[in-house]
Amino acid sequence: MVKFILVYKLTTLMSKFIHYLSFLCVFILPFSTLSQESKKLNFNADFRFRVEEDWNSKRPDGTYRDNRTRLRYRLRAGFDYKTNEWSSFGARIRTGFPNKQQDPQLTLGDGFGEFNTLPIGFEKLYFKVQQKGYAFWLGKNTFPFYKQHELFWSDNVYPEGVFFKKKFQFKNEKISKLDLNVGHFIIRANGTSLNQDSYFQGLQAHAVLLQSRLNIFSSLYLFRNIPNIPDGGETFIFDYSILNLGATYALLPHKHLNLEFDYYYNFEDYGANPNIETEFKNQVHGIISGIAYGHYREKGDWKFKASYTYLERYAVVDFLAQNDWARWDYSAFDSPDGRLTNLQGVELVASYLLAKNMKLTLKYYKVKQLIPFGLTKETGDRIRLDLDVRF
Repeated sequence: MVKFILVYKLTTLMSKFIHYLSFLCVFILPFSTLSQESKKLNFNADFRFRVEEDWNSKRPDGTYRDNRTRLRYRLRAGFDYKTNEWSSFGARIRTGFPNKQQDPQLTLGDGFGEFNTLPIGFEKLYFKVQQKGYAFWLGKNTFPFYKQHELFWSDNVYPEGVFFKKKFQFKNEKISKLDLNVGHFIIRANGTSLNQDSYFQGLQAHAVLLQSRLNIFSSLYLFRNIPNIPDGGETFIFDYSILNLGATYALLPHKHLNLEFDYYYNFEDYGANPNIETEFKNQVHGIISGIAYGHYREKGDWKFKASYTYLERYAVVDFLAQNDWARWDYSAFDSPDGRLTNLQGVELVASYLLAKNMKLTLKYYKVKQLIPFGLTKETGDRIRLDLDVRF
């Protein structure tokens, strides 16, 4: 009888132990899984505050726009999730008006009525694959071709389509890396066959030479069925076929002194296009040069850059390029997009790293139109101070 009671108690204790152990496992496993998932899931966010002043902004009719001071801000937040060792998907939202792809900044007190809520939308939404030197993505993502500035393509414009990259690594002093990039992107779908869409295709070779002292790249961009005015205000559509040749050379690598150069040539013949004015038919060239000194690595680092641009009317697609250099836009045609081609000017930049994740940048722009649209050439001066914080 005593033996039976001892066996019974031992069995009861074992049963309770297993019960509590099971409960503990159920409680701990989600946290263990969460820990594993957190290694796959990466969040990113950044905030910008800007002070900007414009003056000397002449209109085509010879009158001047009012001098303007703006306080602006931008917020972006997103994630990237690794589905396995070779694939991931991600998304990012930002402030900004949906029909103003070049500019996610919002102006304090501008159009939101007594502290109303702010417009927010997706700027990135993609699926990506990377393995053994190959990369591929679908969706809406960062402009994937190598570039040195925003005068051809704005950093704020995120193309939608498909992209493929092949990386080659070399172990010699002459060439260390070669990237081949190709992509197809839809600017505006027309609801018929793909060749009737407004789209662009890109093909690029980018090489790193001389122990990383020299970057050279050659790009071909084919834009098809492009509206002459964005946001539905077009009066005709036409094509661009743009060749871009560029290089960056580290003049003094240990001092981080670099020279940059870009050449653009649109080899479409507009001579027979009746919609394009005679004085603009051959305006298809662009040259950008720059010199940069310094880098961003540690708190207290400085970087300086000076750039000169000469950009003819059809050297690039203006409403996909930057809208930073001046106030010129398509507002007369009910579009907020910038029209910053047909200009020459300078950009001066000074940046200071306040902390690993915090930077101050001062920029000055001075521009003048190449060929007037009206009675006189448009002009513009702009200075801005940005505080950028990454989280």
